[in-house]
Amino acid sequence: MSRKPLLSLALVGVLLLTAVMPAVAQDEVVFGIVLVGPENDRGWSQAHYEGGLYVEENLPGSRMVFFPSLNPADAPETTLNDVVQNMVDEGAQIIFTASDAFEEDTVAVAESFPDVTFINISGDDVLAGEAPANVGNMMGQMEWGKLIAGCAAGLSTQTGNIGYLGPLINGETRRLASSAYLGARYCYGLNGGNPEELNFTVTWIGFWFNIPGVTLDPTEETNSFYDNGADVVISGIDTPEVIQIAAQRAGNGEAVLALPYDFEGACELGPEVCLGVPYFHWGPSYLDMIGSVADGTWEQSWDWLGPDWSDINNPDTTNIGFRLGDALSEENAATLNQFIADLAAFATNPFVPDAFALWQGPLSLQDGTELAAEGQLVDVLDVWYLPQLIQGMVGASQ
Repeated sequence: MSRKPLLSLALVGVLLLTAVMPAVAQDEVVFGIVLVGPENDRGWSQAHYEGGLYVEENLPGSRMVFFPSLNPADAPETTLNDVVQNMVDEGAQIIFTASDAFEEDTVAVAESFPDVTFINISGDDVLAGEAPANVGNMMGQMEWGKLIAGCAAGLSTQTGNIGYLGPLINGETRRLASSAYLGARYCYGLNGGNPEELNFTVTWIGFWFNIPGVTLDPTEETNSFYDNGADVVISGIDTPEVIQIAAQRAGNGEAVLALPYDFEGACELGPEVCLGVPYFHWGPSYLDMIGSVADGTWEQSWDWLGPDWSDINNPDTTNIGFRLGDALSEENAATLNQFIADLAAFATNPFVPDAFALWQGPLSLQDGTELAAEGQLVDVLDVWYLPQLIQGMVGASQ
């Protein structure tokens, strides 16, 4: 099955002016994916691209067209409308805009293409009642993955000093960083540490990946964490600098560890320092969404999709997974697996309200505002719209 990348505005222009578009086979299902980064970034964008490959492998007659690196640095003169127009000319019936950076433009562009279904990843326009009828939203419940990542860090730190490299600041990034902190606090205590003494510092670089001259340099910021006493750094950005820097420093004899993000294979860049990776697995949900458009059953929805708790790494059923890393000690791996089992028991308990494990009071925001009283669970939508980091974390909330 063919896949056709859409590479530049110049190419869009050439295609529109000079090419005669091939007729779409009657039984062909064409879907588009607009990526904010390259399809081989070992992170967020590659996870989406491989989700598209999964669809091609599992849906007969399907064909993906994709546009990589639609961002101000790599495609400054290309608009989402340009990309969508070319995908529609290719026959795309459904288009995934795979970043919150595309949320506002997706709503505007969708109004110009009412016969095409658009799915914005990580947005909430449907939830807010602000989406046109042909726009849906989808996101994975990575809060679970970050709880696990934080636990792995809390179990493994020897200095009680953990760094978290974040992208930009919004509700999504605050709740994911806070989930990692709650997991780290809890599991630091399991290994005999005092959770009140755990140092968990967040640095935001300003975007999902490095843009020279615009963002902080993720390489420099990762090194800064280690230089200032952190022995574990958790990544919250789209690209794998954290695991690469940890591997380099470990090669020089330093006792440092890391947790990359987004992409299942990210530990391969530094297996000797990798405690594990929380990752998105978009294939099954993409397949369901594209199939519903193809058979005419698609309905607008806001989908916040959790793991398959019977097997969080099942490639045909899960939306969120976690791969344990080689750097986990045997004892800590056993503890982490039990932690995952405990999360599964919580998440599948029919008597538990709609909440995430460990998001339970007493919890306060950074400015001291109470988020949850003693024993109270935080509702999932209050997590979704988290206005600040959790008290105890070091770093900016706004």
